[in-house]
Amino acid sequence: DDSFKMKFRFVGEQDCPDWLLAEIVVLAKITSVKTKMLVGAVVKDILGNPVDYEKVKKWTSDAKLGPEDVKALLACVTFIITNAAKHNVDGDSLSRELQQLGLPKENATSVVKAYSDKMTAVQKVLRSNSLRMWKLQDFDWRVDYVFGSSQLSNVYQPSLAIRTRVQDKVTKANVDPVKFQLMLSELKEAESILSSLE
Repeated sequence: DDSFKMKFRFVGEQDCPDWLLAEIVVLAKITSVKTKMLVGAVVKDILGNPVDYEKVKKWTSDAKLGPEDVKALLACVTFIITNAAKHNVDGDSLSRELQQLGLPKENATSVVKAYSDKMTAVQKVLRSNSLRMWKLQDFDWRVDYVFGSSQLSNVYQPSLAIRTRVQDKVTKANVDPVKFQLMLSELKEAESILSSLE
């Protein structure tokens, strides 16, 4: 029955995923000092410094975790940190919610300490990556003005030839004036919406 499920701020006022509950049990087996180191490594990873998997394996060796458990633990901590930052959860609320999920208070405090120290930086990275799309490598265009063809003697219609290169894939298109005006209007609207988000 869904009416009895708890809702958690760090998962967007939703019930905690079952896989996360299972991994919190594993996280509870690690000392609070090692939890802080693990969370610190995950935060650094989010900020652009990849996790040293061998170090993490050493930190978690006393809990006798297998390689898959270590990877799942990293996924668990990454989920907690990114979602807490995404939903702008303060440290006290995050600590309380993690304890409600079964994480010992000392471990929850370690998670929150590492999270709170870098919350703003994590949020900044998440914002910059949230609308990340492909990067345009090259853009070229020209206007062709067709005066006539073998089928029609008098056409007199401009056509825009566009060529883009994205991730080494070249795409070409010919656009008539009506479609070009529509495309230009939609691009200006999209630019306006994106500018208002900054």
